[in-house]
Amino acid sequence: MKRIKYFFTLTLLGSFSIVFGQNSPIYQFPEQAGTKNLSINDCFTGANYPMGPNFIEYPSNTKLAYMESFLSPNRNIIYTFDPQIGKIDSTNQNELINAKAVSNALTEVQSKLPEYSDISKRTYYFPMSSLQFDNETEGWFENDNHIYKFSIINKDSIIIQYLYKYSQESVASETKRFCNNNECIKSAFVKDHNLWIGSIDESIQVTKDGQDGIVYGQSVHRNEFGINGGLFWSPNGNSLAFYRMDERRVTEYPIFSITPRPAQPEQFRYPMAGDSSHTVTIGVYNLQKNNLVYLKTDGPYDQYLTNITWSPDEKYIYVAWVNREQNEMQLRKYNAKTGKLDETLFTHTHPKYIEPEHGPLFIPGCDDEFIWQSEIDGYNHLYYYKKGVLNQITKGNWIVTNIIGFANDGKDILVESTKEGDFGNALNRMPLLVNLKTKNIIELNSEKGNINTQWFSNSKTILMNISNLNSQNGTIASSYYSLPIEKNMTTNYTIPTASLNFIIESPITKYNIGKIDISKIQNQGYDLFTRTFYPPNFDPSKKYPVVVYLYGGPHAQMVTNSWLGGGNLWMAYMASNGYIVFTIDNRGSSNRGLDFENAIHRQVGTVEMSDQLKGVEYLKSLSFVDSNRIGVHGWSFGGFMTTSLMTRTPGVYKVGVAGGPVIDWSYYEIMYTERYMDRPDENPDGYKKNSLLQYAKNLEGDLLMIHGADDDVVVWQHSLMFINECVKNLNTNIDYFVYPGHKHNVRGKDRIHLYKKISEYFFEKL
Repeated sequence: MKRIKYFFTLTLLGSFSIVFGQNSPIYQFPEQAGTKNLSINDCFTGANYPMGPNFIEYPSNTKLAYMESFLSPNRNIIYTFDPQIGKIDSTNQNELINAKAVSNALTEVQSKLPEYSDISKRTYYFPMSSLQFDNETEGWFENDNHIYKFSIINKDSIIIQYLYKYSQESVASETKRFCNNNECIKSAFVKDHNLWIGSIDESIQVTKDGQDGIVYGQSVHRNEFGINGGLFWSPNGNSLAFYRMDERRVTEYPIFSITPRPAQPEQFRYPMAGDSSHTVTIGVYNLQKNNLVYLKTDGPYDQYLTNITWSPDEKYIYVAWVNREQNEMQLRKYNAKTGKLDETLFTHTHPKYIEPEHGPLFIPGCDDEFIWQSEIDGYNHLYYYKKGVLNQITKGNWIVTNIIGFANDGKDILVESTKEGDFGNALNRMPLLVNLKTKNIIELNSEKGNINTQWFSNSKTILMNISNLNSQNGTIASSYYSLPIEKNMTTNYTIPTASLNFIIESPITKYNIGKIDISKIQNQGYDLFTRTFYPPNFDPSKKYPVVVYLYGGPHAQMVTNSWLGGGNLWMAYMASNGYIVFTIDNRGSSNRGLDFENAIHRQVGTVEMSDQLKGVEYLKSLSFVDSNRIGVHGWSFGGFMTTSLMTRTPGVYKVGVAGGPVIDWSYYEIMYTERYMDRPDENPDGYKKNSLLQYAKNLEGDLLMIHGADDDVVVWQHSLMFINECVKNLNTNIDYFVYPGHKHNVRGKDRIHLYKKISEYFFEKL
């Protein structure tokens, strides 16, 4: 499923090649001979995952600010430093404010607010994520729907002033500050189904017809198309654009609460493939004129309105319009004052599907020139729009994965990419500096790995967090470099030497962890990357059972050249208990180009299974793999894949654990399903072939199916239907477990219970 944030993408393993037999890995993490064995609790302890300092822009043109790692006992200390001097030490680092001062000041303020009468609810840290400086000692932050102002006196003294609460009951909110006085803090929020705008002095109700079935200011289209919110402030805060979603034609779906006696249904709207969808419109409220208009987005009721973007001058709103068939996209420009369509800038089509996920990114100083991201040539690349012409800037068999920002007064743009010379350009992330005029590209780091990059325009500093699998014994989990970019890029531009380097020690060196490697196999002409965890003290003369962990669906990549290969410690835990843990990124997964991903179109499950079975074929060719003891586990799309492999190819896998599985795609949501499968009446054979209900009778091995009873993504009905088919066919190989009160995944303290359950099932059955 697209909303990957709902899934715990456990991965972390090594790989192999099409030449069956032991193969030299692409990347390898050598065995780590710590003295402690992993426990299941250790796998879900945050302190066992590396976390670096949290950097933010500081008002000074030469300095940055950062907060110590959350793993540090000094987690609330905020420092400033000059990145041009060199190594961070007492010569260029200043403690801006310490933990005790922040904690004392904030708890003192909250102690006077009624909602914090329970001291356990008070905040004991500086909410760095919302911290904004107005100058070098003053600013504001948001915490728990409250707005606070701070003034730093010295490193041991801070004044925190409570400004206002915009809504304790709000279900969606967006807070912005647009100028250097308190009155310019504005919050848009949703309360009692309606949209409000709040400031320090008052709150204004913008809409009045909100009700059950009419939703304001929240994410629409089930979070597809890159949508993750419904409130959009104009650049200077003079207007607010927002989504209005009319769901009344969408069928209500019940989730039952087990607490009341008797149980009571809680209804939500869930549009299943082929059924009626919701209707979305876009409102614009002008705060200065107290005026509300709606964009005239005439068209079918079930069209998609995505990637809302304001022009810098606040005169226009850009909308990426997509038809329900999802094979046509138009970038439309609307007049923000009148709501009228000004023009359609360009149209993109594709015979399978098209999926815009990023709005226009305007060139600094320009109101009508912007960068557009598109896959029209088969890979996600940058295009420069100017005067009706869309000019391609980046090109090649690699993709731009993230735009970091503009440098050199907008002449250059910083991006992250898969541009890297070996292994199919998928395993690593390379930061690039791209000149918009010459299209010249400079690779900003030669080290292989996943490089997460931040750009701070004030100090002209790049910070690169480097993570890879090859770090010796995991002792360098990630590093930070500061690289000033101070001049226009030319063909002989050289990258400055890193002026600072944070070494973050791996938090898992105390554990006994076997080697991890990344390699590749081939299927039907495609390179497929794999990752393998080996047991500690691995002996190739022995036979080991294998647990295959998979996801397998779009918008996810399991195998990367990063810390633990992109996975987590549960896989190391299973390996420490004598299992090989194997993962393969099949066709349909992301970051390999459109052809690789859309190979599943109209046949979701079929192509993916072919690639996964090639992985099993490889595993069985290895002398140290017990071919009769191969298991498989995945959640959501991975749950669908697990169930597919256990029932459509019975006998290949001995044991499976399927979490939150899609069983029949006609019961899944419109936006995701119709992109990859078209409507049920347009593709009846595809839906029928990949519905797992008909295969329940084929189940041979042991299958544990798990579902959250309150799942609003893959509704509980899916697994219940499958259980019903197993009962009707007298198939008793199925085991079943439900988590009451949990949605699409099991979170919080219950997650340890979940993975104890999964682990013990493999221990018992495999």
